[in-house]
Amino acid sequence: MTTLVAVRARPKLRDVLAVGRPAFWIVSVVPYSVGILLATRSLVPPADLWPRLLLGAVVMGPLLWLAVLAINDAYDLPGDLLNPRKSKSPLLDGRVTLTAAKQLSVAAGATAIVVGLLVGWVFTLGVVLALVLGWAYSVPPVRLKTRAGFDVAVNSLALGAFGPLAGWAAVTPDLSDFPWVMALQGTLAAAALYLPTTLADVTADRAAGYRTIAVRLGERATYRLGFAAWIAAAGLSVLLAALDHVIPRGMLVLEVVMVPVLVLAYHRLITPRMTFGPVIVLAGLFLIPCGTFALTYTGVLTL
Repeated sequence: MTTLVAVRARPKLRDVLAVGRPAFWIVSVVPYSVGILLATRSLVPPADLWPRLLLGAVVMGPLLWLAVLAINDAYDLPGDLLNPRKSKSPLLDGRVTLTAAKQLSVAAGATAIVVGLLVGWVFTLGVVLALVLGWAYSVPPVRLKTRAGFDVAVNSLALGAFGPLAGWAAVTPDLSDFPWVMALQGTLAAAALYLPTTLADVTADRAAGYRTIAVRLGERATYRLGFAAWIAAAGLSVLLAALDHVIPRGMLVLEVVMVPVLVLAYHRLITPRMTFGPVIVLAGLFLIPCGTFALTYTGVLTL
């Protein structure tokens, strides 16, 4: 078992970055970019928007992730001590103390709000909501992470719906024309990709007494729920292309071809007992229709 040793009150920059997980930043920056694409209908937004959009990306990437992950690591520490996958966490060997982790969360959250105000008030409201959900996910007595179903809802909505909404709001505060059906599709896809991550930690979560959805439903039922969400997201994309609604009808043939590929890939890659690697591969495959959508939606590619 990993031993917790408090040795440093002021963490080094590399340890702060380790808590913030730079590899995760793209997970929120991609849906944020999708929102920008939907609002501008351009692969390259107008030059006058770039300062605001870049500030938004800083909020959506480093700041929000540090704010929510630092507080999550602080309250997950008892469970992380039982989880071999978390063995390199800076909190486990005292490179970042519990107090420092909580201070980092507050500082990153406050900075996210201040920077968000430079982007726009609607964007900032979304940032505040994301921070509230992030704290509610981790901090007792609410601690949605240990409430089966809420753990999935928080993560799926944050990435699949709030991400594109944040990108749209960074361009314009008017959400009246936002294509809400894309938030639905994003949420379904995010749920399908998030649920397998609960399978990767199910043994440690069960030992720690965390009632995540995988602990509550069991590995096989959780896998089936993720598979169903994946099929629903893929099927919705075919329907939207057929209706020529948001997704151009020219993508219908590609959607018809890619959907069976994506469904088969999920079935082959995701298992009730798994690690994070297959999820990354699956997300990479999902970028193929997403990239084609970006090109056709903006008129760069005509199918």
